[in-house]
Amino acid sequence: MLSSSSSVFPEGQRPADPRLCIATGRYVRSGETFVNRHIERLFGGNTVVVCGRRTGQDTLGKPVFSRLQGVLNPGDIVLAPWHLFQNHRKYRAPFVPFGTSRHRLVAFLERERVDAVLAEFGSQAVSIWPVCKAMGIPVFTYFRGRDASRYLQTASRVEGYRRMMPNLAGVFAVSQFLLDNLAAHGLVHPNAHVVPSGTDVEAFTPGEKTPGQMLFVGRFVEKKAPRLTLESFLSVAQRHPNARLDMVGDGPLLNACKALAASSGHGGRVVFHGRQSSLQVRAHLARADIFVLHSVTGQDGETEGLPSAIQEAMAAGAAILSTRHAGIPELVEEGVSGVLVDEMDATGMSEAMNAMLADPITTRQMGARARDTALERVDYRRLYQKVETVIHQQIDANAGAKRG
Repeated sequence: MLSSSSSVFPEGQRPADPRLCIATGRYVRSGETFVNRHIERLFGGNTVVVCGRRTGQDTLGKPVFSRLQGVLNPGDIVLAPWHLFQNHRKYRAPFVPFGTSRHRLVAFLERERVDAVLAEFGSQAVSIWPVCKAMGIPVFTYFRGRDASRYLQTASRVEGYRRMMPNLAGVFAVSQFLLDNLAAHGLVHPNAHVVPSGTDVEAFTPGEKTPGQMLFVGRFVEKKAPRLTLESFLSVAQRHPNARLDMVGDGPLLNACKALAASSGHGGRVVFHGRQSSLQVRAHLARADIFVLHSVTGQDGETEGLPSAIQEAMAAGAAILSTRHAGIPELVEEGVSGVLVDEMDATGMSEAMNAMLADPITTRQMGARARDTALERVDYRRLYQKVETVIHQQIDANAGAKRG
């Protein structure tokens, strides 16, 4: 395994490292660890950023171009309806830069001598590929969840992806599930790869486990189904007096969950921590015996890709209790590193929770195997090498074609 450092390549940036542009929506978003880590570490950190809007505190110090925060000249304003119509007609993507914004973006990419672009979401790639194609810059995209589930419910977005796909140099997805979702809509690419976001297995490590300690980490939103997790815990709490449930995160369903816990008679055994830092989450995971996440498909079709929290929990040696949803079964082996139930199966979740609490030895063994799986399959250092290899091969092929 490569040593831990601020770069995938601990000896520093290699002379041959290409200049990579990361395209994302808002920069910086503290919750998008996978994006920020790409910016910081891919190709030894030889990266720049193109974003929609600049938000938050930028601690990475990279050159940044914002597509939506430039000054429009009067000509741009007058011609905006025509450009928006043309973007929709040609690309099914109204936010392709035009006018002054396009000229500024081209100048930025040229000035920074960008060799390739990695759009962190399919929804970002549709807006930038037309500009990059005209410049001869290869574009890759990463599908992560919503962009290959909920967005496929809209015919216009599907058409935008259909027009985009042949113009991409390659596609990454965090799970085969998402590639299958895309394929079901006729959206395939010959250079497609399943590469999970990964986690830092040297930072997320097992600590001294607390018997009966269960943990939920995630947004309190529909697809995470925090209420189902809480209801399952409350239904078995009386049989396991040592069991505790920590719930970390915030969101629109938080208050309803707090009210349910308070009215249950077991509220003292459920702690709502709210949103916490990565270091705090790491400490919770190190102590947790069981990590619980009842992921479901939202009413709007939105799914997970492969939850980062599950990857972190496995690295921390927690047994996983989750659902047969999206890419989760691709990583969590039932009966080996965790237990999976069907989506919305509250009874099955309660039974699984009861069994795991009643057999702590087997549960600890699952946690140890989860750690082994994380070391083998979701160490971000290994995963980044794969991403870099795919991108480098395309850059080299383009260079060879130009020489020929």
